[in-house]
Amino acid sequence: MKVLLQRVSWAKITVNDKISGKIGPGLCVFLGVISEDTKEDISWLVKKVINLRIFEDENNKMNRSLLDENGEMLIVSQFTLCGNCSKGRRPSWIGAAEPTFAEKMYKYFIEEASKYGIKIATGVFQAHMQVEICNDGPVTLMIDSKERKKNED
Repeated sequence: MKVLLQRVSWAKITVNDKISGKIGPGLCVFLGVISEDTKEDISWLVKKVINLRIFEDENNKMNRSLLDENGEMLIVSQFTLCGNCSKGRRPSWIGAAEPTFAEKMYKYFIEEASKYGIKIATGVFQAHMQVEICNDGPVTLMIDSKERKKNED
C-alpha cells in the first residue's frame, strides 16, 4: 500500500459539482492499494501517518503529530500511486489492486483511522474527483507499507 500525504491548511474534494469532503488544518492522504496488501499494512500505515511528527512546535521544529495538533484527515483513494513508469511512456497498472479489493481496503483504512477520534472526510471511491489542497510548508511525504517489513517500528 502506498500513501502520499500532504500537510494542509485546508483541503476539499468535489464530485459532480458537490463537495464530498473537506477539512481544515491536517493531512490530505492519497491512498493506493496494491493487490498484496493486508489489514496489517493498513494498521501500520494509519498508526504511522497519524503519529508522524510533521507539524511545527513553538520552536518551528517538526515535533508534533496529527494527534498532537487535533488535526483533520482527508482520505482519497488514488490507484495511480500504484502505477509503474519504469518501461515505456505509458504507466502500467498491473500492481494496482482490483476495484472490489481496493474499495474494501480503502474502507478499512478509513475505519482504522476513525478509531483515533480525528475528524475524517473522504472522496468517493472510483469517482472522478477534483481535489483542492493548500499544501502547508510544503510538506509532502510518500510511505510504502513494504518498507515496514524492512524497518519494523
